[in-house]
Amino acid sequence: MKTISIAEVEYVAYSLARELMKWNEPIPDFETRFPNKLEGCLAAPFQTFNKKSLYKGLVERSAILFYLMVKNHPFQNGNKRIAMVTLLYFLRKNGKWIRVDQQELYNFAKWVAESNSKLKNETVLAIQKFLTSYMVNV
Repeated sequence: MKTISIAEVEYVAYSLARELMKWNEPIPDFETRFPNKLEGCLAAPFQTFNKKSLYKGLVERSAILFYLMVKNHPFQNGNKRIAMVTLLYFLRKNGKWIRVDQQELYNFAKWVAESNSKLKNETVLAIQKFLTSYMVNV
């Protein structure tokens, strides 16, 4: 399974989110991100314990990536938009896509952002279900 790097997030996800997903609030410069938060979000889907992956398969890894990109706020602003584009890029890089209306995806990201962090496992399962419902091969 292909991973994504900080440079890819900056070049693809961050730039595209800034250019294509304009809302009422601008996305600050990439260099203003909070130190190590983005790195942690990108590494988490590939964590292992006792030589076993904590997240198996593309859906589980995509779900935790999306959850962490939204909830950990690696950027000063635009976290939901950047999380959406990062998710799409990660899926595309791994031969998948989600066919879903942009507004529905945004509403879902907003729901994830507003979710109770005590319900992390339930929220990640809901993301997995969402992805499974809309995922297609490219």
